[in-house]
Amino acid sequence: MKQAYPVFIAKYKQDYIVYVPDMDIYTEGETMADAIEMARDAIGLKGIDYEDDGKGIPSPSSREDALAKAKENREVFDYSTGILTLVDVNFTEYRRRMDNKAVRRNVTLPNWLNVEAEKAQINVSRVLQDALINVLGLSRKY
Repeated sequence: MKQAYPVFIAKYKQDYIVYVPDMDIYTEGETMADAIEMARDAIGLKGIDYEDDGKGIPSPSSREDALAKAKENREVFDYSTGILTLVDVNFTEYRRRMDNKAVRRNVTLPNWLNVEAEKAQINVSRVLQDALINVLGLSRKY
């Protein structure tokens, strides 16, 4: 599921500070591009947290609602004076990228097949991954 969230970005000293009103997120980046990437990452992580906690991911608010939230929340900094932009996040792809860590599985092979694979210097884990991707009709993205 892909969503585009309103995000405020403002220059503050040497950095760019970020506020995502729909998820009550604050982050920052050294450059504008870095700030946008940090916002995308923070939104993705928060979305995964919502899903894992059994809560629905908040829908993006309108420009007017985002501006109102930013004006309400200006105790430390008035984010409403910053640039208002949209940052898109594909939560399905984000979760897939975050879940791409290796997991250990035990596989049983006949000894003769294991010996032949070792002689041929074949990476059995890689062959298994390729086979599963092929059988499931997936593509290797990461």
